[in-house]
Amino acid sequence: MNINALMKQAQKMQSDMTKAQRELEKTLFEFDSAGGAIHLSIYGNRKIEKIEIDRDAIDPDDKEMLEDMIKLAINEAIERIDEENEKIQAKLTSGMRMPF
Repeated sequence: MNINALMKQAQKMQSDMTKAQRELEKTLFEFDSAGGAIHLSIYGNRKIEKIEIDRDAIDPDDKEMLEDMIKLAINEAIERIDEENEKIQAKLTSGMRMPF
């Protein structure tokens, strides 16, 4: 394979990766956490669309527990988005890790 063919292949891979990343960024992920007490809607670009909290989960005397449930929901969502991103990279690079 000559260098021009390799360059074209690399450019196509980069273009496909950019397109896939843009699609991921627009994807809305829905998560339930803390036994359904927290519902989180977040885009693949990690922008939160909505957080819904079940009224029964709101205990004015246990603010820390609610904060922990929200933190857990957000962290789970970010982890899932990262997993989806890794799947996209693996698919487009045939498993070869890319530095982005």
